[in-house]
Amino acid sequence: MTHPLVTQDMIDTYQRDGVILIKGLFSDHVEDLRDGVAENMANPGPYASDNRKQGETGLFFDDYCNWSRIDQFRDVIENSPAAEVAADLMQSRTVQVFHDHVLVKEPGTSMATPWHQDGPYYFVEGQQTISFWSPLDPVREATLRCVAGSHLWEKEVLPTRWVSEEGFFPDEGQYIPVPDPDAEGMTVVEYEMEPGDAVAFNYRTLHGARGNRSDSRRRAFSLRLVGDDARYVERPGRTSPPFPGHDMTPGQRLREDWFPVLLRR
Repeated sequence: MTHPLVTQDMIDTYQRDGVILIKGLFSDHVEDLRDGVAENMANPGPYASDNRKQGETGLFFDDYCNWSRIDQFRDVIENSPAAEVAADLMQSRTVQVFHDHVLVKEPGTSMATPWHQDGPYYFVEGQQTISFWSPLDPVREATLRCVAGSHLWEKEVLPTRWVSEEGFFPDEGQYIPVPDPDAEGMTVVEYEMEPGDAVAFNYRTLHGARGNRSDSRRRAFSLRLVGDDARYVERPGRTSPPFPGHDMTPGQRLREDWFPVLLRR
């Protein structure tokens, strides 16, 4: 029995394209998430960044791994339909928390979110993965953009540092260069969205976002979850997020005391 927000066609599309729109996933939690983002910006965590880049205007704030200290984020993770929807789309019996991510582009922010896959930054491998990206303001031009089918590419895209554009890890042939989907004619999926809608996408789905040149803020909350086949994997260097001291070994499921199980079916 699937959640009422999910149809079989949506499951098929997610499996095929690695991306789907979920209307109203967090619609009952928008004000809580806005309050949580305000708390996060007022009290940033150790991984927070303003993404200052020479020649760019505005402010692009992002921070992650704060759900355990920001009550509004914890409440949404535990009480929204996200875990049930994730289980349906991933076709997974279990759903675990990986982490949260806040991304705020103030009015007049020119910096784009570079094209990237999340998976290569993480110490997780597996196809039963899902990220929900939910705007807390109406979005048109500053919405998320995803390349359909990129989660099935044979090789992953080289992870880079957003400001310096340097490679995050040394590339010994295991990665492909960051493509230009618009110039290369790839199928780019993007949606006009209202607060509380969510784009669901696989960790290996190539995605990015334009700058926010409007006169309104663009606040977004992301929630990253994993399913049955997700396993710890070692990368060529420090991952992002790093989770120091996790003590996991390659092939191990993520430890449940750090990455709680939200759902078992």
